[in-house]
Amino acid sequence: MSTPAGLQGAGAVVTGGASGIGAAVVENLARHGARVAVLDVRSPAVPAEVELRCDIADEAQVVAAMAQAHDELGGLDVAVLSAGVGGFGALVDMDAAEWDRVMAVNLRGTFLCLREAGRHMVAGGRGGSILAVGSISGFLTERMMGHYSVSKAGVAQLARVAARELGPFGIRVNAIAPGATVTPLFAQTKVLPGYQERAAERSALGGLGSASGVAQAAVSLLEMGWVTGQVLAADGGVSLWSPIDPAESLGG
Repeated sequence: MSTPAGLQGAGAVVTGGASGIGAAVVENLARHGARVAVLDVRSPAVPAEVELRCDIADEAQVVAAMAQAHDELGGLDVAVLSAGVGGFGALVDMDAAEWDRVMAVNLRGTFLCLREAGRHMVAGGRGGSILAVGSISGFLTERMMGHYSVSKAGVAQLARVAARELGPFGIRVNAIAPGATVTPLFAQTKVLPGYQERAAERSALGGLGSASGVAQAAVSLLEMGWVTGQVLAADGGVSLWSPIDPAESLGG
């Protein structure tokens, strides 16, 4: 199933589906008629047909949870890899444990989930659609977020490579790159004076993004039957902002 005809009846797994963008994706998929399994370390805010506790940094947990989700859903057609963590600190002050903590979830964990979802889809023989949640931080240079940015850059490249490897099996792999989005993770930036206000001002569409808005873009990308290996920025245009924009010198 390469999902061009829609998501009705599709077996879908969402990692990090307990809150934020992941929870909004779960809700959106359910509205489209998909049968959804949530993999998370917490109980989901939005009820799903299958709810499994899983730390995606733990390989054994990922293997077991993906297999259970596959079995309970009667197959796996869609995987949205949304689980992730944040971090803050200068590279020269960061210890290896903090670097490894973020990489273990955001990059290694996404790889493990993609690998297991891909294996089940290949074995199922009906194609599928995998979507990894990256970030515009993966292609911007933001100070004090080096490990997060590098992990998300890796997610984008992981999706592109996987798209080439899995394409012959009818499996599409894409990534979505949210920007400043109102989620529990983004809420941590409240400790940074003026950060959220600047992000809102620099968005081409104005304001901060919503989890539901990003989820809408994510589900649309899942259904694009002739699109693979792409990274879609769903950021309201905040990544379009330039620090050397000459128009800023023109006032009004």
